[in-house]
Amino acid sequence: MNTCVIGLQWGDEGKGKVVDILAERSEVVVRYGGGANAGHTVVIGDSRFALHLLPSGAIREGTLCVIANAVVVDPEVLIKEIDGLAERGITLAGRLFISENAHVVLDYHKREDQLREESLGKAKIGTTIRGIGPCYADKVGRSYAVRMSDFRDLTVLAEKLRTILTYKNKLFGALYGAEPMNVDTVIENCRRYAQRLVPCTTDTTELLHTAIDGGKSVLFEGAQGSLLDLDHGTFPYVTSSNSSSLGLPSGCGVPAKMVNKYIGVAKAYTTRVGAGPFPTEQDNDIGEYIRVKGHEYGTTTGRPRRCGWFDGVAAAYSVRIGSVDALALMHLDTLTGIKQLNLCRAYEIDGQEKTFFPANIDRLARAKPIYETLPGWDEDLSEATSFAELPAVAQAYVQRIEQIVGRPIEMIGVGPKRSQTIMK
Repeated sequence: MNTCVIGLQWGDEGKGKVVDILAERSEVVVRYGGGANAGHTVVIGDSRFALHLLPSGAIREGTLCVIANAVVVDPEVLIKEIDGLAERGITLAGRLFISENAHVVLDYHKREDQLREESLGKAKIGTTIRGIGPCYADKVGRSYAVRMSDFRDLTVLAEKLRTILTYKNKLFGALYGAEPMNVDTVIENCRRYAQRLVPCTTDTTELLHTAIDGGKSVLFEGAQGSLLDLDHGTFPYVTSSNSSSLGLPSGCGVPAKMVNKYIGVAKAYTTRVGAGPFPTEQDNDIGEYIRVKGHEYGTTTGRPRRCGWFDGVAAAYSVRIGSVDALALMHLDTLTGIKQLNLCRAYEIDGQEKTFFPANIDRLARAKPIYETLPGWDEDLSEATSFAELPAVAQAYVQRIEQIVGRPIEMIGVGPKRSQTIMK
């Protein structure tokens, strides 16, 4: 059975934990989009693993890990992650495969990202400064793109990099008054990257089709969240890739109909990092309570996340565009101690009630959430092992989310550990 796990909100929903659990019965785990701007956290016992490029299934020994063609690979980050796992006794030798067609994030992409954000001042998008947008821009522009396959011929790559840096340095100087970057340093870094990563580079599209034809179970892992999708999210406050399940076919070359089940991951509330509209945001004591209790700080940047009530309109939209079959609801335990809980079931926009999410930010900025209020609970949920063990009011909260979103909730997170997951 082939499964896809995607985020239904603005990222940080807990996909890493869900993928890790499902990877137990999957033979191949695939990252099909995004870059090192993603942060997936897996907690096993007392050990915490923060991954940015490696599929979350990497923690499972014996699982094949694939980084597909639509991922933009930061070699520095990837090598650091590989070495970090090795130091903790987890080896990826012989089970990590990187698409030869994946584009590469280099130092000048990060520099361009930083300079652009700084120049925008208060109008900045709020990127992670990881060079993701500039790398995808070079991919679309084609002329100055570098792919993993380019590492196979370092002589040709060096000449290409000299051409690219000549252009980039002129750009940085003219637009931002920045000092030029040293091309020899970039070339030397690429030599080091090539030595480590070329042995893992292959045609991952062929690999995946061979695996599926051979009856292997494949798990596809999305990065960020559906509301950050470049084409279907809250543009321009989005990521630079198709982070919903709509990015899967182009991201790895596997048709959508070859996936048997789509699982959408959402928190029991809503969070967002960076700028952009957020109708249910609680910039108050409630938001701060959720932030502190849920440890809501970015895995990648450490930035405090904006927090608010569960937005059923947004989640239902992501379910529709992503063909989601079932939900995993994470962080239910974080809401313990809040006396009354609000659920957004609709928006009021220009005097009309709307239940379909307007991805256009001009309309979304005018959206006023229409809430239902449910009683909260004080009981500790972290030891619950079944749905029946949850307080009745917590059960009612979960069931009402199912009704609003229109899909069953099959997994419930009541703590960060792998074991703190209820299968409903």
